[in-house]
Amino acid sequence: MTTITQKCGIGLQVRGLRKSYGGQEILHGLDFEVRPGEIFVLMGPSGSGKSVLLRHLIGLEVPDEGDIQLDSQPILAEDVMGKYRMAMVFQSGGLLNSLTVGENVGLYLSEHQLKTPAEIARIVAEKLEDVGLKGTEDKMPSELSGGMKKRAAIARALAIEPQLILYDEPTSELDPLSSVVIADEIVQLNQRIGVTSVIVSHDRDLSFGIADRVAVINEGRIVSIGTPEEIRRSPDPMVREFLAAGFKRPANP
Repeated sequence: MTTITQKCGIGLQVRGLRKSYGGQEILHGLDFEVRPGEIFVLMGPSGSGKSVLLRHLIGLEVPDEGDIQLDSQPILAEDVMGKYRMAMVFQSGGLLNSLTVGENVGLYLSEHQLKTPAEIARIVAEKLEDVGLKGTEDKMPSELSGGMKKRAAIARALAIEPQLILYDEPTSELDPLSSVVIADEIVQLNQRIGVTSVIVSHDRDLSFGIADRVAVINEGRIVSIGTPEEIRRSPDPMVREFLAAGFKRPANP
């Protein structure tokens, strides 16, 4: 298993982020900051703006107003995205069914010719072992369980030695035991390599179980932000409603 002592996480800053589609504002001036090496969870119901925010964080959307910064440098500025190593773990895992697990994990390195084939094979084996999937290089994604696919996706993210990992609903469609395994993997990565982790989720157990801080988002606004204990004690009626039974879905998600 890899042992890295150097802390590699980077900070993420979101300032006054606004986005509209067809005249309807989806994100209403979001402001928050993620500290280097932090596990930060963006939590909220479907239709709250989480997915739109996530697309902005990975550079797939351009805000109407405001900006997003990595270590205080705007991500849309020239060459800023190329200076930092960011990885994304998709909700479905995002593995290519036509490739083996090993080929999936090493895909970015091989496509961009960043390492020799021998080096890629070593890195793939190392990262799969890191997530408890040692020896699965030659398996096809169809041979893996849902939880194993999520772990393989994490291994693929790790192959680039990221400073920031974004997770989209990492425990969705998983049984409770697999969800616990994924949560433990995220915590272990944070402790071992100091990577900054931003998790978009509606899973309250995950959020309160592993987060350093939680931001509750509803209808495109940050309703509350703080430690899990601070969120639990929040007097905000919308937060209390969510903790009790979940927010009501917005009329126009």
